[in-house]
Amino acid sequence: MSSVFGKPRAGSGPQSAPLEVNLAILGRRGAGKSALTVKFLTKRFISEYDPNLEDTYSSEETVDHQPVHLRVMDTADLDTPRNCERYLNWAHAFLVVYSVDSRQSFEGSSSYLELLAVHAKETQRSYPALLLGNKLDMAQYRQVTKAEGAALAGRFGCLFFEVSACLDFEHVQHVFHEAVREARRELEKSPLARPLFISEERTLPHQAPLTTRHGLASCTFNTLSTVSLKEMPTIAQAKLVTVKSSRAQSKRKAPTLTLLKGFKIF
Repeated sequence: MSSVFGKPRAGSGPQSAPLEVNLAILGRRGAGKSALTVKFLTKRFISEYDPNLEDTYSSEETVDHQPVHLRVMDTADLDTPRNCERYLNWAHAFLVVYSVDSRQSFEGSSSYLELLAVHAKETQRSYPALLLGNKLDMAQYRQVTKAEGAALAGRFGCLFFEVSACLDFEHVQHVFHEAVREARRELEKSPLARPLFISEERTLPHQAPLTTRHGLASCTFNTLSTVSLKEMPTIAQAKLVTVKSSRAQSKRKAPTLTLLKGFKIF
């Protein structure tokens, strides 16, 4: 048996090539994006992390009895979407996260959904998005009702869930697997090879970026730079793939799990 991030995979017998899905996690700082990501990958909860750093992880999953090679980008925008091309030109699906105890994070999630809608219109393609209300364990401090979340999701035609990264692995896993299902449906309708490249925070000097008219002028579309492109390395077993990040690996290593320096996991 071999495993990546604790997900078992049979080591014998013929197997079909796994579907490759890139999933970007979007949302304001403090919404719990990193906590959700690591909960899904390790079944553990992070209590401390640096919200200003960005990482991409890989995991081998089985969704509906089919193997999936899932890459998850835990993005680190500041308080608004910025340098958006790094995930818009990479992801097959998007998970937009807000905290149920923060009205600001909920308003920020609306900005991300608007961004994705504009991107879909500009590229004339459909990009699955899921809206996720996190920190359900903090419901006593709730500032955003479930009805408000459902209404926002309905406005943009996306699935809606509420979970607790702190307490609830099964529901967190269900949300990530639903994102894979949505991406798979879209890829089956119109398969498109997407580049495994992340660009630095710059565009071609001779090319003017295409900006939105919805208050998101800092984001660009269809302007993936050919300058300083970084190809994602080949995925190795239990290896953290770091894209545009200085977050170091811990010296403490488990057989099938790379722990991250600065993370307090319990």
